[in-house]
Amino acid sequence: MKDTNKLGEFLKTRREALGFTQRELAAKIGVEASHVAFIESGRRKPSLKLIARIADVLGVDRQELLVRVRPEAKALLVEPANTPSPKGMPSWQRFIKDHALLARYHVTKRELEVLEHLSLLGTALSAKEFLAILTLIRDIPETK
Repeated sequence: MKDTNKLGEFLKTRREALGFTQRELAAKIGVEASHVAFIESGRRKPSLKLIARIADVLGVDRQELLVRVRPEAKALLVEPANTPSPKGMPSWQRFIKDHALLARYHVTKRELEVLEHLSLLGTALSAKEFLAILTLIRDIPETK
């Protein structure tokens, strides 16, 4: 096993500590045993759905496993204690106080709630960026 395959080593160690064979783990997460072998050897990365199933079966935190699989995702995850309040972010405050802008673009209360959730990511967005995201959201066709 390569030194660079930290995920595979972690999964194998955890699986063995729980007394599972590759076949048993595969049955619990709904894949073939060969898929587990490929993941442990570093030849494949699990999908997001599979990450969740693996984490649940192995009893590890989903976010921890996600970061092990996709280290770049760490930048998107914010520690709960460090989550900035969007109400305190200057860019968010400026955006929600610009009543003329909100009226001109017919921003609804529900849309403001969605944008507020986006501001929780911790990235300071400008009013222009909030409106661009809103335009994209509005452009998504509704499914029936």
